[in-house]
Amino acid sequence: MGYGARKLDHPATLADLDALQEGVVGEIIDGTLYAHPRPMAGHSYLESRLIAELDGPFQRGRGGRDGWWLLTEPGIQAEGSPEFVPDLAGWRRERVPEFPTRRWTLAPDWACEILSPSTRAYDQRIKRPFYARIGIRHLWFIDLDAHAHRERAHEWPLGRAGRPW
Repeated sequence: MGYGARKLDHPATLADLDALQEGVVGEIIDGTLYAHPRPMAGHSYLESRLIAELDGPFQRGRGGRDGWWLLTEPGIQAEGSPEFVPDLAGWRRERVPEFPTRRWTLAPDWACEILSPSTRAYDQRIKRPFYARIGIRHLWFIDLDAHAHRERAHEWPLGRAGRPW
């Protein structure tokens, strides 16, 4: 099962997300509810490895004046989209000096989507233009099928998988 838009007779709300069955996750983009099964293990593993690799150079003060806030699958609110969820997202601390205590409402500076056969079309056709429209300046696509994410000799070669926008 891939991503699919759910037909509703109203713009989707957080209550519609809460009503999804167990094991199904969703997000709302431009008032449309998109639902899909929870990601597979390889997808989740890659998310955690990427955060581990990016933590030192970016979260701890390098890569910008004060570093970055880096998160996996943060729920973010934008106009007309009460909840969208990049696989990974980062905000420069110079823009967000304090970690928010409530829902993120500021578009991240960077987002990363991990492409798989079930997410590729959705991430590239729906999320990519949405991210551009709300002001996400840097977007990575990492393709699970490219196998370029494999660790080799304690390195993290993204190779052709890190696709610029």
